[in-house]
Amino acid sequence: MIKIINVTKTFGKKVALNNINLTIGDGETLAIIGGSGSGKSTLLRLMIGLIQPTSGEIWIGDDEISRMTEKEIMRVRLRLGMVFQYSALFDSMTVGENVAFGLVEHTNFSREKIQSIVREKLRQVGLEGVENRMPGELSGGMKKRVSLARAIAFGPEIIFYDEPSSGLDPIMTNKIDELIIETQRALNVTSIVVTHDMVSACRIANRIAMIYNGDLIAVDTPDNFKQIQDARVKEFFRVID
Repeated sequence: MIKIINVTKTFGKKVALNNINLTIGDGETLAIIGGSGSGKSTLLRLMIGLIQPTSGEIWIGDDEISRMTEKEIMRVRLRLGMVFQYSALFDSMTVGENVAFGLVEHTNFSREKIQSIVREKLRQVGLEGVENRMPGELSGGMKKRVSLARAIAFGPEIIFYDEPSSGLDPIMTNKIDELIIETQRALNVTSIVVTHDMVSACRIANRIAMIYNGDLIAVDTPDNFKQIQDARVKEFFRVID
């Protein structure tokens, strides 16, 4: 589904990512972990085409996106869903209008069909009947759910999650983790989760990839990851011992 081949990204003299090679399988949930400034968010931005690599290739299915124009990459993005760290909802729009936004902008669907999709996607994330509420009336966890409903409105093949548990308490974090798992199973999508929360990563992911100072230092299953003796990995994972 996704192949990252010899990808390096520099900003001036700073090397943000150094010769990254990674394959993410169809239907897999991969958690990308790392400390602040490690390069994990840069990798996410590369995979959704917001920035281009300095060198290397990024394949989304059969499309190599690293040198695409904005118009070309927009066609690829319609197959992707994105759940942003702080939900990124439009405060001046209702919940229903937020979920419908991409459908209104990029399809010729009738108003009735769009409303039907909105209701169904909100139902899938456990938020039936909130279409007319405003984002300001919602809790942090509810906003995350609305953001996910918007992300799956197009029926994406791949969903990207940027720090989905950021700002949430442990109980709500657990609920969001369960929702990610349920969404992957129900829609059979590929999920890429950028997180610093090791408990969440081990709970939701088939594999974990760790980036440290721009280098991909380990990729393995959660169970195997905990056994890695590299001091950088052990330090990051000691919170779940």
